[in-house]
Amino acid sequence: MKPRATSPCCSDSGTERISDVFFQTFVNLAAAVIAIPIAKRLGLGSVLDYLLAGVATGPFAFGLIGRDGQDLMHFAEFGVVMMLFLVGLELELSKLWSLRTVLLGMGGLQLLGTAAVVGSVALLFGQGWQSALTIGLILALSSTAIVLQSLQEKGLLESPAGERAFAVLLFQDLAVIPMLALLPLLATGAPASEGGDHAGFTASLHGWAQALVTLAAVALVILSGRYVVRPALRTIARTRLRELFTAASLLLVIGIALLMQTVGLSPALGTFLAGVVLADSEFRHELMSDLEPFKGLLLGLFFLAVGASVDFALVAANGLAVGGLVIGLVLAKVLVLAAVALLFRQRRAEGLLFSLALAQGGEFCFVLLSYASQQNILNAATRGMLVATVALAMALTPALLLLYEKVLQPRLTGRRSRRRRTRCGGGARHGDSRRVRTVREYGGKAAAGQRCAPGRARGVLQ
Repeated sequence: MKPRATSPCCSDSGTERISDVFFQTFVNLAAAVIAIPIAKRLGLGSVLDYLLAGVATGPFAFGLIGRDGQDLMHFAEFGVVMMLFLVGLELELSKLWSLRTVLLGMGGLQLLGTAAVVGSVALLFGQGWQSALTIGLILALSSTAIVLQSLQEKGLLESPAGERAFAVLLFQDLAVIPMLALLPLLATGAPASEGGDHAGFTASLHGWAQALVTLAAVALVILSGRYVVRPALRTIARTRLRELFTAASLLLVIGIALLMQTVGLSPALGTFLAGVVLADSEFRHELMSDLEPFKGLLLGLFFLAVGASVDFALVAANGLAVGGLVIGLVLAKVLVLAAVALLFRQRRAEGLLFSLALAQGGEFCFVLLSYASQQNILNAATRGMLVATVALAMALTPALLLLYEKVLQPRLTGRRSRRRRTRCGGGARHGDSRRVRTVREYGGKAAAGQRCAPGRARGVLQ
């Protein structure tokens, strides 16, 4: 008898890959479960602790996950994709209209001002005008994921500074669309053949053709969201199967991400636009409820990936240069943001919070830096230095907000801020059994893991 052929899926290499995935998943979850309680005990935010845990477990420290930090980043980017879809769902036209002054005024001035300052410095250091303009525009962006998560944890997202920071982040996310269309027109040579993280079939097209494909893909997402997705969701809703609607929600997000990646664009950008299109639909709240748990876990993995992706070999070899770039970027953005806050007559404490919260690079910076390198606008060395700069500046942000909360705000206001709890009924969402017992002692009803229903009063326990 002939020996039975071994199935490819059961081969040694396939088994090793599966074991590697399980091991990396175990390490990531263990890092999160161990690190977050420690962060809470020390009074640190979960974002900072995720970043530090990523540094510790990453390939440039103990080497427990990934080979170069990018293995985890590719998977964890889906957390940003999910978050921006949910951010888009929250943007009703009435809310956008109410934010129009801050959105266009503060957002536009911040983007143009930061791009001008950073681009001018890049010109002084010998970059061509195309590279300087690209660097200025990319580094003008801030991290939607880190800023929103950090402000929400500290109960500052609904403060005047938090609302204005959200409006500026929203403008930046929208500005990524024209940036993606502009970069191919700034290309100084033929596109790189190796492609980038989001390289698609457009990599070999001419600059103007890539710009047209970009705009066509954006139009396709908007039109299909209005005329295809809504009728499909109505059909699925008639089945009254909750799990089917959850599956359809994930299918929608993943499908749009794949479409945008196919044409060489950022998946997060496509899902953000889809969320905006569906914001005024009758399925808005159900989509948000179904996807919220996935967003939180995947965002945590994204923060771990950012920490793991910091190339400490590059930082050690260019320590002074990278340190100078990080400090220079943070200072430049703080100064520009402070000037914008002063122009719009923000109070001193609110203006300082607004400036410190947005003084970093963003997740779209990684996408645009890769795309600019793919277009031969930036060389590999420049891209590597800027990626390290953005990652370190992002890691610095939670520490800056902690400095504001513990040191600067009490001195400016003469009192310590009281954090607003965004939980219902004492809200023990994360196993806060002590609060559950307190609420029950006073005749209330609560359970560990209880979630706030839409429209219910929040902040019962201050």
